[in-house]
Amino acid sequence: MAETITVETVVKAPVEKVWKCWTQAKHITQWYFASDVWEAPAAGNDLHVGGKFVIKMSAKDKSFGFDLEGTYTAIKNHEKIEYDLIGEDKRHVITTFEKTPEGVKVTQTFDMEHQNSKEKQHDGWQAILENFKKHTESEK
Repeated sequence: MAETITVETVVKAPVEKVWKCWTQAKHITQWYFASDVWEAPAAGNDLHVGGKFVIKMSAKDKSFGFDLEGTYTAIKNHEKIEYDLIGEDKRHVITTFEKTPEGVKVTQTFDMEHQNSKEKQHDGWQAILENFKKHTESEK
């Protein structure tokens, strides 16, 4: 069994808004990157079990880019999304959305990959999650 990493944040917004910003391609392109030198210029999302998503990731200077792709394995509206990343390693990701008095706690648990350190993976996924929080809380 693969070793996993967990990241989380609390978003001060209703769960319906959190879900919309997490799942709609027009929102995904606004937050799915780990630093200011990266961007997500395009995204597609077919949100149903067996459906696929693709997020085009690229350096803003266009020096490097790749597609992040996955296939959904479980979805519970406003509560949980599970998917398998497509690539050399079939890695599983679980994202949960839990209503709390402070807002919606978004937690992601994912299988580690073996190219980068655990700390680098944690920090990268946490940075993306913080970008999501910032985007969702500022979205009108």
